[in-house]
Amino acid sequence: MPFFVQLAHHFLPETILAVGVMALILIGAFRGERGFGLVDEMAVGILGLALVAIALSSTPDTSIFDGAYIDDGFSRFMKALTLIGAIVSILLSVDWLQRNGLEKFEYPVLIILSTLGMLLLISADNLIALYLGLELMSLALYVMAAFARDDGRSSEAGLKYFVLGALSSGMMLYGASLLYGFAGTISFSGIAAAVSTSPPIGVIFGLVFVLAALAFKMSAAPFHMWTPDVYQGAPTPVTAFFASAAKMAAVAITVRIVITAFPGVKDQWRQIIIFIAIASMLLGSFAAIGQENIKRLMAYSSIGHMGFALIGLAAGDEAGVRGVAIYLTIYLIMTLGTFAAILAMRVEGRYVENVSDLAGLSRTNGWMAFFLAMLMFSLAGVPPLAGFFAKYYVLLAAVDAGLFGLAVIGVLASAVAAYYYLRVVKVMYFDEPAPAFDRAPMALRAVLGASTLALLGFWVYPSPVMDAAAAAAKSLF
Repeated sequence: MPFFVQLAHHFLPETILAVGVMALILIGAFRGERGFGLVDEMAVGILGLALVAIALSSTPDTSIFDGAYIDDGFSRFMKALTLIGAIVSILLSVDWLQRNGLEKFEYPVLIILSTLGMLLLISADNLIALYLGLELMSLALYVMAAFARDDGRSSEAGLKYFVLGALSSGMMLYGASLLYGFAGTISFSGIAAAVSTSPPIGVIFGLVFVLAALAFKMSAAPFHMWTPDVYQGAPTPVTAFFASAAKMAAVAITVRIVITAFPGVKDQWRQIIIFIAIASMLLGSFAAIGQENIKRLMAYSSIGHMGFALIGLAAGDEAGVRGVAIYLTIYLIMTLGTFAAILAMRVEGRYVENVSDLAGLSRTNGWMAFFLAMLMFSLAGVPPLAGFFAKYYVLLAAVDAGLFGLAVIGVLASAVAAYYYLRVVKVMYFDEPAPAFDRAPMALRAVLGASTLALLGFWVYPSPVMDAAAAAAKSLF
């Protein structure tokens, strides 16, 4: 297939982002400080065009660029989630950046660059493409974490994320070199053909290092050490981007590499995934109990949720991957809605971040209290909200795969985690009112309301998400 035909049929979203980001850099450079508004609006449009390109795509599953890149149903599904996370993150950030004097055109440019890396990562079909996508995503994220450079906490978050991220990149390269050395190829299909059911010890070491690096990117325990400090110190809209779009890409490539490159050693990688899942669920459930800062609470919450998503992957079959896809869709909605509420926590022009600042919210802003309460119930997995079904499908896949112990631990961890989610609801409805919040911008109210309605409506009409997730999972097998 000619190169430009490949671009048009299988690489169109990435092409739109690459061309668009170069145009935005030029516009921003020529307009200077006046460029933020225009660049911001154009960035949303570019990401929206990429999302439309994915939604309208009906091309067959194809591997292009000499096997470096694959365009299939699973990649299109995960790219759509990633682009939604990026678009909403920009919408959530506009008011915050303006109020903090950070209306820099580089901000939406960095989001698009990172999103481009995420899309490349999701479709990576060999080890080199995986590393290039991972680094393009990560380098932009390091800068974004320290975007508020006059804030010591933001600079500290960027430095911590960069140093630990460099360590994870080194682990990835070392693991990839071991896999290449023992398999003799960098392609996932080639590794699958070369690695038998009794792999040499070097392959196991390589697999461990690669999965450790990916666990760092998805902030799964025991490679979570950066998450609470970076979530708290980074600008809140950046934290929302970390917790939404970046997680989609990291989990997607983890699913792809273990399913397509190591089908013959399922017993070996399943042990690693089970360990990471259990450690993440338990840490996320217990460590969040004593948190007073709501961004740190959401950091530990995200660690726990990554553990639940990995339960589906541990099943190692089509039903498990479908459960992961459903879980990530619902997790994305819950996370974006929650961070919209956090960004709306502003008293007399000053942003506040403590759970105690939500005290008595039901009496000062009843609608916001209701929406945030629904999000907390969904994060806790209370039926009939969508969060319950997210956990149900990954736990069901684990039970069907015979992983009864993992399913039991998941249920118990969910019960423990419910404490700190319900504590937020208790503070909003039963504590004495704290100072009332300022009126939130329309974008924040729209995201908060839409996410809550989506979670409430999932049990009424789940078929669009269910059908899309089933088709995505089927394309991997």
